Amino acid sequence: MKVCAAVFLYIQQAFDKVWHAGLLYKIKKRLPNQIYLLLKSYLSERSFQVRINTDVSSIRNIKSGVPQGSVLGPFLYLIYSADLPTTDNTVLATFADDTAILTANHNPITASANLQNHINLLQQWFHKWRMSINNEKSVQITFTNRRTTCPQITINNRNIPRNAEVKYLGLYLDQKLTWRTHINKKRQQLTLKERQLHWLLGKRSQLSLENKTLLYKALLKPIWTYGIELWGCARPSNTKILQTFQSKTLRRITGAPWYVTNRTTHNDLNIPFITEEIRKHATRHRTRITGHENPLIVELTKPHPAARRLRTTWQKTYVTKR
Repeated sequence: MKVCAAVFLYIQQAFDKVWHAGLLYKIKKRLPNQIYLLLKSYLSERSFQVRINTDVSSIRNIKSGVPQGSVLGPFLYLIYSADLPTTDNTVLATFADDTAILTANHNPITASANLQNHINLLQQWFHKWRMSINNEKSVQITFTNRRTTCPQITINNRNIPRNAEVKYLGLYLDQKLTWRTHINKKRQQLTLKERQLHWLLGKRSQLSLENKTLLYKALLKPIWTYGIELWGCARPSNTKILQTFQSKTLRRITGAPWYVTNRTTHNDLNIPFITEEIRKHATRHRTRITGHENPLIVELTKPHPAARRLRTTWQKTYVTKR
């Protein structure tokens, strides 16, 4: 059985550290001259001042950073980081400034060595392009069912903290990929949000049943449906945690007495059960990627050599073929 060693890097002030001279060099090298001149005028002659009460600093030129909150900000950062080094033995996954490096091998020592080699290349790249990694906020994790873990990975001669779970793009990944940590985190968020909305959803609320249902769909449901295409494969004992919350909330919204079944409250409010929601999103997701214009994404739908599934995940597919 292979182990998957992974490091999730925290790039310190990623958007603020984009070096203008280096960015313009890459733009001029890769894009037409007209676009280079346009983006150069966009970045050049930007300045700032610091004011504390009545004291004002002198005007200083901004030599790094892309305007945050702008449409071009993420695009410019992608251009700047497009030449991040890669290796044959690892996978580099990036989404804006969220960066993950993964590698799989039967031998944990080999997996760790492959990962360390890639980290060393990235370390040189960050130094060259005037960016830095916060190793204290970066995380090393080993995805495996074994009790063993991969040897320590370092950045700048400092150990990367190890953890049994990591948050990446809003999803909580545990070592065995059971999704229980993610579901528990979402359950906590739902509880806090529901308490804030209790005066609107409770029996003393003056809102109509239709408006209460609308509040649930708009403010509570999106919390747990995020990433459902991935965590939907979790065991029923884990997804039941969210189903219990939904059932209790719908009973609170309707004020249903004890003898009214959960199926009745769900049907009356036209809200599907968790398993039905998983099936709907899984089918829609497969349809979307099957017809995608990117051939690499379409490749994900093709069958792969059979692999033994982890016992910690529910061995069932929710995709409904049409």
